[in-house]
Amino acid sequence: MNGRFQIAVHILTLLHAAKNELLSSDYIAGSVNANAVLIRKELSNLRGAGLVSSKEGKAGGYYLNKDAHQITMADIYNVAMQNPILGKARNQPNPKCPIGQKIGGHLNKLDADITLTINNKLAKQTLADFYKQFDQ
Repeated sequence: MNGRFQIAVHILTLLHAAKNELLSSDYIAGSVNANAVLIRKELSNLRGAGLVSSKEGKAGGYYLNKDAHQITMADIYNVAMQNPILGKARNQPNPKCPIGQKIGGHLNKLDADITLTINNKLAKQTLADFYKQFDQ
Protein backbone atom coordinates (compact mmCIF):
# COMPACT_ATOMS: atom_id res chain seq x y z
CA MET A 1 0.00 0.00 0.00
CA ASN A 2 1.29 3.46 -0.80
CA GLY A 3 0.83 6.71 1.10
CA ARG A 4 -1.76 8.26 -1.22
CA PHE A 5 -4.67 7.58 1.13
CA GLN A 6 -2.88 9.23 4.03
CA ILE A 7 -1.96 12.23 1.89
CA ALA A 8 -5.51 12.58 0.56
CA VAL A 9 -6.97 12.40 4.07
CA HIS A 10 -4.44 15.00 5.26
CA ILE A 11 -5.35 17.35 2.38
CA LEU A 12 -9.10 17.01 2.89
CA THR A 13 -8.85 17.34 6.68
CA LEU A 14 -6.78 20.50 6.23
CA LEU A 15 -9.31 21.93 3.75
CA HIS A 16 -12.16 21.13 6.15
CA ALA A 17 -10.32 22.83 9.01
CA ALA A 18 -9.83 25.93 6.85
CA LYS A 19 -13.63 26.29 6.59
CA ASN A 20 -14.24 28.80 3.75
CA GLU A 21 -10.60 29.85 3.36
CA LEU A 22 -8.85 28.96 0.12
CA LEU A 23 -5.57 27.10 0.59
CA SER A 24 -2.71 27.10 -1.88
CA SER A 25 -0.99 23.89 -2.93
CA ASP A 26 2.23 25.29 -1.42
CA TYR A 27 0.50 25.78 1.94
CA ILE A 28 -0.94 22.27 1.80
CA ALA A 29 2.47 20.86 0.81
CA GLY A 30 3.98 22.55 3.87
CA SER A 31 1.46 20.90 6.16
CA VAL A 32 1.89 17.47 4.56
CA ASN A 33 5.67 18.05 4.38
CA ALA A 34 5.72 16.86 0.78
CA ASN A 35 6.67 18.24 -2.61
CA ALA A 36 4.06 20.66 -3.97
CA VAL A 37 4.05 18.81 -7.32
CA LEU A 38 2.93 15.63 -5.52
CA ILE A 39 0.24 17.60 -3.68
CA ARG A 40 -1.03 19.20 -6.90
CA LYS A 41 -1.27 15.74 -8.48
CA GLU A 42 -3.32 14.45 -5.55
CA LEU A 43 -5.46 17.60 -5.58
CA SER A 44 -6.13 16.95 -9.27
CA ASN A 45 -7.28 13.41 -8.45
CA LEU A 46 -9.52 14.70 -5.65
CA ARG A 47 -10.91 17.39 -7.95
CA GLY A 48 -11.63 14.75 -10.61
CA ALA A 49 -13.62 12.81 -8.03
CA GLY A 50 -15.63 15.92 -7.12
CA LEU A 51 -14.27 16.20 -3.58
CA VAL A 52 -12.19 19.36 -4.14
CA SER A 53 -12.61 22.49 -6.22
CA SER A 54 -10.28 25.36 -6.91
CA LYS A 55 -10.35 29.02 -7.72
CA GLU A 56 -7.72 30.27 -10.14
CA GLY A 57 -5.74 33.47 -9.84
CA LYS A 58 -3.64 35.35 -7.33
CA ALA A 59 -6.23 35.02 -4.57
CA GLY A 60 -7.13 31.48 -5.58
CA GLY A 61 -6.67 28.16 -3.91
CA TYR A 62 -8.38 24.89 -3.06
CA TYR A 63 -11.49 24.16 -1.02
CA LEU A 64 -13.82 21.25 -0.28
CA ASN A 65 -16.41 20.78 -2.99
CA LYS A 66 -18.72 18.85 -0.64
CA ASP A 67 -19.65 19.19 2.99
CA ALA A 68 -17.35 17.04 5.15
CA HIS A 69 -20.43 15.19 6.45
CA GLN A 70 -21.06 13.97 2.89
CA ILE A 71 -17.52 12.67 2.28
CA THR A 72 -16.87 9.21 3.66
CA MET A 73 -13.45 7.79 4.31
CA ALA A 74 -14.40 5.16 1.70
CA ASP A 75 -14.86 7.93 -0.88
CA ILE A 76 -11.32 9.11 -0.18
CA TYR A 77 -9.93 5.59 -0.16
CA ASN A 78 -11.46 4.80 -3.54
CA VAL A 79 -9.90 7.90 -5.10
CA ALA A 80 -6.48 7.25 -3.60
CA MET A 81 -6.19 3.47 -3.92
CA GLN A 82 -6.28 2.64 -7.61
CA ASN A 83 -4.20 -0.54 -7.46
CA PRO A 84 -5.12 -3.92 -5.99
CA ILE A 85 -4.44 -4.11 -2.25
CA LEU A 86 -2.51 -7.34 -2.63
CA GLY A 87 -0.50 -6.00 -5.55
CA LYS A 88 -0.10 -7.51 -8.97
CA ALA A 89 2.63 -9.94 -9.98
CA ARG A 90 4.68 -8.94 -13.01
CA ASN A 91 5.07 -12.51 -14.19
CA GLN A 92 2.36 -14.73 -15.61
CA PRO A 93 2.05 -18.12 -13.86
CA ASN A 94 2.59 -21.26 -15.88
CA PRO A 95 -0.81 -22.18 -17.39
CA LYS A 96 0.21 -25.85 -17.48
CA CYS A 97 0.59 -25.92 -13.69
CA PRO A 98 -2.62 -26.81 -11.77
CA ILE A 99 -1.86 -24.01 -9.28
CA GLY A 100 -0.66 -21.53 -11.93
CA GLN A 101 -3.88 -22.00 -13.91
CA LYS A 102 -6.12 -20.78 -11.12
CA ILE A 103 -4.08 -18.72 -8.70
CA GLY A 104 -4.81 -15.40 -10.42
CA GLY A 105 -8.56 -15.83 -10.07
CA HIS A 106 -8.32 -16.89 -6.45
CA LEU A 107 -6.04 -13.96 -5.58
CA ASN A 108 -8.35 -11.55 -7.40
CA LYS A 109 -11.31 -12.81 -5.33
CA LEU A 110 -9.30 -12.45 -2.11
CA ASP A 111 -8.33 -8.91 -3.10
CA ALA A 112 -11.97 -8.05 -3.88
CA ASP A 113 -13.09 -9.46 -0.51
CA ILE A 114 -10.48 -7.40 1.35
CA THR A 115 -11.40 -4.26 -0.59
CA LEU A 116 -15.08 -4.78 0.25
CA THR A 117 -14.26 -5.21 3.95
CA ILE A 118 -12.17 -2.05 3.97
CA ASN A 119 -14.83 -0.06 2.11
CA ASN A 120 -17.56 -1.24 4.47
CA LYS A 121 -15.50 -0.11 7.47
CA LEU A 122 -14.50 3.23 5.95
CA ALA A 123 -18.03 4.00 4.73
CA LYS A 124 -19.12 4.27 8.37
CA GLN A 125 -16.93 7.31 9.03
CA THR A 126 -17.17 10.70 7.37
CA LEU A 127 -14.44 13.28 7.01
CA ALA A 128 -16.32 15.35 9.60
CA ASP A 129 -16.24 12.40 12.02
CA PHE A 130 -12.52 11.97 11.43
CA TYR A 131 -11.91 15.69 12.01
CA LYS A 132 -13.57 15.57 15.45
CA GLN A 133 -10.43 13.82 16.75
CA PHE A 134 -8.51 17.08 16.28
CA ASP A 135 -10.83 18.98 18.63
CA GLN A 136 -9.81 16.85 21.62
